[in-house]
Amino acid sequence: MRLRTGGWIEIDRASGRAAYLVHAPVSDDAIVHPFLAPVAIVVSHWHERESIHAGAFAVDGTVWGLVGDRLSGKSSLLAALATSGVDVLTDDLLVLDDLTAYAGPRTIDLRQDAAFALGQRESLGRAGARERWRLRLGAVPASAPIGGWIFAGWGDRIDLRRLRGVEVLERLLGSRGIRATPNDPTRFLQLSALPAWELQRPRSWSSLSQTVEDMLSTIAD
Repeated sequence: MRLRTGGWIEIDRASGRAAYLVHAPVSDDAIVHPFLAPVAIVVSHWHERESIHAGAFAVDGTVWGLVGDRLSGKSSLLAALATSGVDVLTDDLLVLDDLTAYAGPRTIDLRQDAAFALGQRESLGRAGARERWRLRLGAVPASAPIGGWIFAGWGDRIDLRRLRGVEVLERLLGSRGIRATPNDPTRFLQLSALPAWELQRPRSWSSLSQTVEDMLSTIAD
């Protein structure tokens, strides 16, 4: 697999080993994220698991996938959940085995504006394709059942709209970690049947705490 930052990864299925061939040394922090994600995507596919470009958090033992495009504010929302005491399972890649969600690396990577707004000042420097500020996460269970989805985006005000199954299906298929044909396409029918909302929020840090409150209240109902 070629890397956008140069070099490539060789993954050996038989031995379960991955070798990184890069032009400069890569730190342990950078291996954890973002360099581990492409390996996890491929290996998950080999093990007939699905991967979604999404974060995830857990409420009362049930996992909610938080899906968003790049620059959709997904990581800053997860960081706000984490600092509010909510368990965050993963920041950037959600691996699923049927309806079981797996925890990812215990980190959330933020851009500078989000990091400073949330009071997180641990700079990693440049890791992967951009500068990163890292929030360390506490321990969580290795896996838990998934119960629904939140699709994050921007809007003029905080709003949560319930999505129909066909809308969820289309968005999940568009957020898959790998372009290969799904091992079992019917799994996406199961996943798209779960409760799901489209979340819109203003591009202002002052609205973040209210967004978290509204989102948690909505999924609790």
